[in-house]
Parts: sequence; C-alpha cells; structure tokens
Amino acid sequence: MAQVILVTGGSRSGKSRFAEATALAVAGRRAYIATAPVCDAEMAARVAEHRRRRNGAGWDTIEEPLALADAIRAATGRYEVILVDCLTLWLNNLLYRAETDPAAGAFTEAATAAACRELEAACREFAGTVVFVISEVGCGIVPESPAARLFRDCSGRCAQAVAAFADRVFLVSCGLPLLLKSSGSDG
Repeated sequence: MAQVILVTGGSRSGKSRFAEATALAVAGRRAYIATAPVCDAEMAARVAEHRRRRNGAGWDTIEEPLALADAIRAATGRYEVILVDCLTLWLNNLLYRAETDPAAGAFTEAATAAACRELEAACREFAGTVVFVISEVGCGIVPESPAARLFRDCSGRCAQAVAAFADRVFLVSCGLPLLLKSSGSDG
C-alpha cells in the first residue's frame, strides 16, 4: 500500500505549498492530479499560479475532476509520488454532477464514504506515496442552505475517512504545519 499523507487546512492556509514540498521531498517520478474545473477567469488564475509553482520541478499534471480512484490506479507503475489537489473540489464536482445529471444518482454522506473506500482501495494498489489535500470547511458557521450543509458534511466525512487510512495527517494554519497523526513507520 502507498504511504498516504493527508494535508488539511483552511483557505489560503499554505496547505497546497506544504503538500507540494512534502511530495517533492520524496524521490521518484511525480504526478499532480488536479481536480479543479476551470469555470471562470479567477479560477484560471489560481490554476496558473499552481502550475507556475510546479514548473521545472518534474511534475506531470493529470486533470481528473471525478474518477480519482481510477486516476490513481492508472498512475500505478508510472509514478512513485502522486499529489491530489484537492479532495474538496473533487467532492464539489461529484456533488455538482449528482445535481445536474439524474443518471449519476444522489450524492450523500454514504456516497462520500463509498467514494473514499474506492480511494483507499486505489492507494492499496499503489506502491509509492500519495499526498491528498483537503480544505477544512467545518470550522465556520452552519451554512444556511441544505446544499451547503450537505457539502460541508460530505467534506468532513471525506477528511475523516482519508485520515483513518493515512499514515500521516497534517493541519496547516498560517503556513505552519502541525502533525496530527503519524503511523510511526515513516520515521
């Protein structure tokens, strides 16, 4: 099974930079699995900044907004390090698909748990290191709309599920990482 690292934190906390540095510290060929859909100019600028930071660092970018477990499986044998940035947008994409495509079925906390089990299974097949990024969205006020509450709940469930099978979990705040969990097997 892969060594799994989960990095969480609030918006603009420095979690992506920390995750990138963590992945760069591991030897081997690297894939950056980007889950963000580019839907407007502001998002395009954010994506461009992430790409600029990775430029020249030996990353291959794989854009996969939905089939994340499949992307990890497809990377098996081709890469030693995978960085997934981020699970929050992946969940957003799954929720959006459920709302716009009746054939996709409803997206619930149970569906989130099933999708996270697929991620765990894919990580079991990967022999390298997988670094996941997820935003901490549950520290604020209770959202006023049912859709926003569902998203918050699914994001929290996803973070808990991935943290459960992760070897290390970091919380980043103000650009500073705090180790929340370590399996002890990685030194």
